[in-house]
Amino acid sequence: MKLLAMKTKLFVIALLLLSLPLFSQTLGEITGQITDATGGIIPGAAITVTNLATNAVRTAVSTQAGDYAFPSLPPGAYSLRVERTGFKTAVSKDVQVQVQQTVRLDIALSIGQISESVEVSSQGTQLQAENATVGTVIENKRIVELPLNGRNYLQLVALSANVTTASPSAGQAGARQGGDRAGQSLSVAGQRTMFNHFTLDGVENTDPNFNTYVILPSIDALQEFKVQTGVYPAEFGRNATQINVLTKSGGNQYHGTAFEFLRNEKLDAKSYQFTTKPVVKNPFKWNQYGGTFSGPVVIPKLFNGHDKVFFMANYEAFRQRTSVNSIYTVPTAAMQGGDFSRIPNTIYDPATRVITNGVVTAAAFPNNMIPKSRFDPISQKFLQFYPAANLATAKIADNFQESEGRPINKDQFILRMDWNESPKSSWFGRYSWGDENQLSVGLGNAGSKILTNVEQYVGSNTRVLTPNIVTETRFGYTRFYNSIGRLFAFNRNVVKEIGIPGLPEGQPVQWGIPGVGLVNYSGIGDDSEGPYENKNHSLQFLNNTSIIRGKHTFRFGGEIRNDAYNQVGNQFARGQFTFDQQATQNPANKSGGDAFAGFLLGQIYQAEA
Repeated sequence: MKLLAMKTKLFVIALLLLSLPLFSQTLGEITGQITDATGGIIPGAAITVTNLATNAVRTAVSTQAGDYAFPSLPPGAYSLRVERTGFKTAVSKDVQVQVQQTVRLDIALSIGQISESVEVSSQGTQLQAENATVGTVIENKRIVELPLNGRNYLQLVALSANVTTASPSAGQAGARQGGDRAGQSLSVAGQRTMFNHFTLDGVENTDPNFNTYVILPSIDALQEFKVQTGVYPAEFGRNATQINVLTKSGGNQYHGTAFEFLRNEKLDAKSYQFTTKPVVKNPFKWNQYGGTFSGPVVIPKLFNGHDKVFFMANYEAFRQRTSVNSIYTVPTAAMQGGDFSRIPNTIYDPATRVITNGVVTAAAFPNNMIPKSRFDPISQKFLQFYPAANLATAKIADNFQESEGRPINKDQFILRMDWNESPKSSWFGRYSWGDENQLSVGLGNAGSKILTNVEQYVGSNTRVLTPNIVTETRFGYTRFYNSIGRLFAFNRNVVKEIGIPGLPEGQPVQWGIPGVGLVNYSGIGDDSEGPYENKNHSLQFLNNTSIIRGKHTFRFGGEIRNDAYNQVGNQFARGQFTFDQQATQNPANKSGGDAFAGFLLGQIYQAEA
């Protein structure tokens, strides 16, 4: 009974392990069968696989069924060597392993001396018979050599079958996250654009709020990526589409690249227009530059020369400077000083209103001049954000023109390290950092600002416990910060400076200019939408283990994971104030008056806070 109970417990534990949700990974596998020229199986053959870039070595022995497998191999080019007493040594060179691919490579040995060597075809079976995954691998050559506007590798997802890029962007990401992430519109296999799942080197690279990517690596730092559209193995999941990306590792040779892509208005053609006026091109400057450097870390006393430690470092920057010309209707400098003599409407003093025989009357300001002593002190503080007219016009309309900037800045850095500790153990780690900001300047320093800062830490160890048991343990931490708010966010507390009674100054993320709307004039200040601030992270510990028994390969593992997606938005008010002409009209017949005159006097028509 005790033995039966123990077997039952072991069976239950095995079921639990096999049912744990495995996390997506980017490693590949080489498997096959060793036979002789007649097709008879050959057990006990020594098989060695070598990474051609790093000379990392793994060994295995064919089973009694003649089968072998090398699970958890980093994608790349390999050579395979098979040795067995009484047979010639077989060597297969340049075996290409891609992201999440199982390469089937059967080897037939010829009778002869083991010292003799025969090169066999390195072509693995083209039919993917080891699993039913449907997907497309985009390899390094296409990533680097195909033209990409903005060097965004996600444009190449469209090379996969059943992909469209004509869909709208994902959900509310545009208004509540902003930036290039919110503009992605990849619909795969008829699914919604927010049903894509991104991984980078086998760890989470998807923001949990809107399912947008977190790190967008430079194309020079990528080895390859795979777009999976269905029938995933157990370790994949979480969404309808998987986009699994792998960064490059260093090798035994030093390699470096440097680049800059330049565009500006001087290289652009003039736009066509149906007038005889000279065509003026809007300013435009685009600079995208950076470089990659990779190779071995050679410290003889510490790492015993080559074949041990490798690095890959990448930096890329993006700078875009554009502007747009905007026309507004603003008060003149004289009007900002209280002189309304130029306008046809008479300005009445609301402080002189009286009721006579049931009729409300008021006296006009002499010469349509409002004394500065009557200016409301809070309105005076607002005037710093209200530019005076700079165009001579017949009426108070379309009298202010300015060029408004739309700068975009992006920086990113990736450092990857690989260590071949021994034929039984290999390590890799990566650190990625990115920083982005986008500004949209409006009238009187109003406008919006998108701030994004991301970090990702990855560490992994692949260990061969026995020739038939391989385990991979991985750690990942991803931090994502994003805010879409006003131009003065984090920099200037305007609400505190102005001192509107009863209006709290708020947190730095919400800082901005209270909104002021004036009838017949362009308003100043920021709108009341937002801000939205995202503070998200993902922490993972996971394991994938492969066990080979005869003709069967068992895979199991587990994941400990913590996701946090903390967003605040629209909880903070900066105030919204509206002014019209009613306060300075003739109350008897509703004539005259001006909204800006009411603003100077502090006569609010409507207030929101």
